[in-house]
Amino acid sequence: MPSLRTALLQTAGRPGSVAGNLAVLDEAAGRAAEAGAGLLVCPEMFLTGYAIGDAVSRLAEPAGGPGAMAVAEIAGRHGLAVLYGYPERDEAPEGTEDGGRIFNAAQLIGPDGARLANYRKTHLFGDFERKWFTPGERPVVQAELAGLRLGVLICYDVEFPENVRAHALAGTDLLLVPTAVMHPFQFVAESLVPVRAFENQMFVAYVNRTGEEGEFEFIGLSCLAGPDGATRARAGRGEELLVGEVDQELLSASREANPYLRDRRPGLYASLVRPPGPVRPPGPA
Repeated sequence: MPSLRTALLQTAGRPGSVAGNLAVLDEAAGRAAEAGAGLLVCPEMFLTGYAIGDAVSRLAEPAGGPGAMAVAEIAGRHGLAVLYGYPERDEAPEGTEDGGRIFNAAQLIGPDGARLANYRKTHLFGDFERKWFTPGERPVVQAELAGLRLGVLICYDVEFPENVRAHALAGTDLLLVPTAVMHPFQFVAESLVPVRAFENQMFVAYVNRTGEEGEFEFIGLSCLAGPDGATRARAGRGEELLVGEVDQELLSASREANPYLRDRRPGLYASLVRPPGPVRPPGPA
């Protein structure tokens, strides 16, 4: 059965320098390829840095822009797929001078340099993100790689159980989550992510930034969590390249043994998507 050796790049990167971050990516991709990885996952806003203020607008680019072309060249040269975070600028509508909306996005580039998937963060976190970004509207974005179905969420998105369950129901095998989780939210990386993997029967690659940037202190603790709830690989607080195996045989066995998705009763969950009606006071009908 297919498996996919997956590398997780936990890094502070070079905030504000696209060229600097591409150099970091090139070096990491070389090490990941040497370790036999077929996929390298980078953190949220990897291409530019996260807490870059006004530079968000200056450095944002279309999904097929120069950053994507540079990542495609690196992926093709090293022969592995790359998932990276970046600020995506919408193409300006024809006949207007509008620079377009900006999204907190993540793009998957295949080992042949082809663009496989592009996801826009649907749940924005905090004043900083709400100031600069427009929330995405497509909750499930997927691509096929090495016989596995990959899905993409970004950071805060994974903290909403509905998001991950939507991926489970759509057949995602490996959920890629570039993130920029900061102090004091260590419990998300340590506890919540492995639970999400277990309750939805998938692998989750959760890849964080590290170090101080602007007002934020990123906590690292990137991990590859399995469908059995076990953490297959875990980083510390510093810069690190993790490598772990996404094993389809383990995934199939775990799905066979775990009844969560089979035992669901969706008819009971209507209140999750619409407010319940008024509560009738006790007394005669």
